[in-house]
Amino acid sequence: MNELWEILLLFSVGFIAGIINTLAGGGSLLTLPILIFLGLPPHVANGTNRIVILFQSITGTLGFKSKKVSSTPLDFYLGLTATLGSLLGAQIAIEMKGALFNKILAIFMFFVGLLILFQKKQTLFESSPRREGKKRIISMILFFFVGIYGGFINAGIGFIILLILTRINNLSITQANSVKVAVVTIYTTVALLLFIYNQAVSWKLGLWMALGSTLSAWTTSRWSVKIEDWIIRLFLFLMVVILATKLWLDQ
Repeated sequence: MNELWEILLLFSVGFIAGIINTLAGGGSLLTLPILIFLGLPPHVANGTNRIVILFQSITGTLGFKSKKVSSTPLDFYLGLTATLGSLLGAQIAIEMKGALFNKILAIFMFFVGLLILFQKKQTLFESSPRREGKKRIISMILFFFVGIYGGFINAGIGFIILLILTRINNLSITQANSVKVAVVTIYTTVALLLFIYNQAVSWKLGLWMALGSTLSAWTTSRWSVKIEDWIIRLFLFLMVVILATKLWLDQ
């Protein structure tokens, strides 16, 4: 592929993923397979995609901080156990054979796509947040396993995180999202370092995609783009089915 067209494709896919992540979630379901289709080995595509995830999560964290939304030190404790899990998940992804990883990714993409398509809107809780004691310990244990999945694939992980934080810790959606982006920033940084150590990152491809993703996330969140969320979820599901099918068949 011509280098200019490759850059335009990376930037465009990143831009679309940024919109999807801001309005619905699950942008990695597009970015990760596209990187594989561009010729990167699956573990390198997986590592490269962490650049996109990290840029977006840092942008989100800074955005919440600027609005004085914070759940410290809960995000630190959860980020710590999630990081331990992410190291395990990332190492599994690095060592796994490419063909097997593609099969597993295709299966995860399909089921996460269904989850996104039929997700219900989260509701606010009237009881006070539970950031300490038994509830925090339970969440820390759960986030270790969240970290394993995050280190392995990460696609669609936001839904799992929000479910835990709203159901276990009684956080509002705004508070839960602030914790989510902070935790993802923490464990993605460490996972990315592991991928870099194993020479499983393409900076050129990752940075172009991250640029598009970060720009769209910034503009979408500030301009409050008026798009029905069901349209975003349906579009994402259709794209995921197409890409997952191609991943499964291209062996």
